[in-house]
Amino acid sequence: MTLAIEYVRSRSASRLVGLFPVVKAATEALIDRCFNRGIPIVITQGLRTIAEQDSLYAQGRTKPGQIVTNARGGYSKHNFGMAIDFALLMPDGKSVSWDIKRDGNCDGIEDWGDVVSEAKALGFEWGGDWRSFKDYPHFEMTFSLSTADLRAGKLPTQAQINAAYTKVKGDDCEMTVEERAAFKSLQETVEAQAKRIATLEGNAKMAEIPTWAVDACVAAKRAGVLDTTAGGSYDFYRLITVMHRQGSFNVKGAV
Repeated sequence: MTLAIEYVRSRSASRLVGLFPVVKAATEALIDRCFNRGIPIVITQGLRTIAEQDSLYAQGRTKPGQIVTNARGGYSKHNFGMAIDFALLMPDGKSVSWDIKRDGNCDGIEDWGDVVSEAKALGFEWGGDWRSFKDYPHFEMTFSLSTADLRAGKLPTQAQINAAYTKVKGDDCEMTVEERAAFKSLQETVEAQAKRIATLEGNAKMAEIPTWAVDACVAAKRAGVLDTTAGGSYDFYRLITVMHRQGSFNVKGAV
């Protein structure tokens, strides 16, 4: 099943609601950039309420399950719309994977590492870099603010927001998904044309005299019709051969 970018975007749309605006823009760009690298992803968590955070914190402590966070409600960037979690979207478009060793696009690099690289280029910090509790699916933007700052009502400055948007926008020449598809099609056309041209050039100037034209070339030189027969085209050797068969290069009747 070939996944379309519109479908991949739709799978994450509901999780982007409530994110801090520039974080949302960066997340949308992350989805598109990963898709362009042949790695569909899905956002599994975005904004998380305090109650949801407390419930998640209780998992593996006072509730069944595995511990997945060390942050109580109000102590996670998720609670302020500045963090996301992701997973790899499988080719069936439904199932997801957290396999950090998977190389679905077969580029010799784990897909997870490709996603992390794209996220960092967009200004995200990665939970996999944390020293204590490593959170591999987690990305966040801190703007040099702690959760204590955020609980106190502090927000990023306009300069910080502008700098973040600059990273998201990147090069003004960055191609959209549709532009990349058109460019790929153009590349394929150019490559096909290049092969055709190479074939025509090969026919126009052959590296060696064809075996079937050797006798004709020898006769033409002996008759003084040609100084050299090297580097001719396919059509040239055909003409020389036809003339030879017609006796044009006989010594008495040489042209």
